Amino acid sequence: MSDCLFCKIIAGEIPSDMVYEDDNVFAFRDISPVAPTHILIIPKKHISTINALAPNDAETMGNLFLAAKSIAKQEGCDEAGYRTVMNCGEAAGQTVFHVHLHLLAGRGLAWPPG
Repeated sequence: MSDCLFCKIIAGEIPSDMVYEDDNVFAFRDISPVAPTHILIIPKKHISTINALAPNDAETMGNLFLAAKSIAKQEGCDEAGYRTVMNCGEAAGQTVFHVHLHLLAGRGLAWPPG
């Protein structure tokens, strides 16, 4: 989508601190981190929200979590632990309407969140 911030990042039109990329996934450091490690993991396919998922997007969503596992190991937080979060809609805190998975680590994370 031509007006999507994350699509522009994937296309290289907007710079990012990329930490991971494969054929289906792009990941970069959040510009407003809420934890020492805060990485956004996004599918290269534009999907606006979880509510817009179709049955054929199951593999795409699985790829996000497999990337999270690899990134956590790369970042050295796989053993200590990390959190993955995906918001759906404005009331849940979604500000960019391109599905994305937050990977958070590097400090104690309280429960329940928010």
